Amino acid sequence: MRWVVLLLTVLLAGLQYRLWVGDDSLPHAWALKARLEAQKEENERLAQRNRTLEAEVIDLKTGLDAIEERARSELGLIRKGETFYQVLESPPPVGTPAPLVVPPVGSGQ
Repeated sequence: MRWVVLLLTVLLAGLQYRLWVGDDSLPHAWALKARLEAQKEENERLAQRNRTLEAEVIDLKTGLDAIEERARSELGLIRKGETFYQVLESPPPVGTPAPLVVPPVGSGQ
C-alpha cells in the first residue's frame, strides 16, 4: 500500500510539473492566447487600412474629383482663372519690403 501512495505522489508531482513548467504549460498557453489577441487586433487594423485604400483606388479609377484633389494637394496645381494665395505662418520682420503681387494666370495683365 505504501508503494502505491508513493507511486501516485510521484505521478501527481510529474503531472503538476508538466502543467506549470513544461513546454505546454498553462503560462505558455496564456502567453500564446495574449499573442493571438494582439495579432487579431493588428489584423483588424490592417483590414481597415486595406478597405480604406481599396475605396481610394476605386475612387481614383472612376472619379475625376479624387484625381483633381490629389493634384491640388500634392502637386500644388491650380486652374486657369483661379488666384493662388499663400498664407504665411509668421509675419515678416519689420523693415522688409512688401511682397511682389503676381497676377493670376491667364488674366492678360
